Amino acid sequence: MNNRLKVLRAMNDWSQAELAAQLDVSRQAVNAIETGKHDPSLPLAFRISRLFNLPIEEIFDDGHE
Repeated sequence: MNNRLKVLRAMNDWSQAELAAQLDVSRQAVNAIETGKHDPSLPLAFRISRLFNLPIEEIFDDGHE
């Protein structure tokens, strides 16, 4: 799954650790999501969506129209 998490994090000038703390996950989890090695759970995707005040589909893209 493609995502804009790294771009959004950079726009806020947050480190992976800072974002992880805000989402209550590990830095490694943020890295895995950013690099596409892991897809977030639905509850985590909603937390990310709320944090950036964006719809989930503007952050994550499954490649299907």
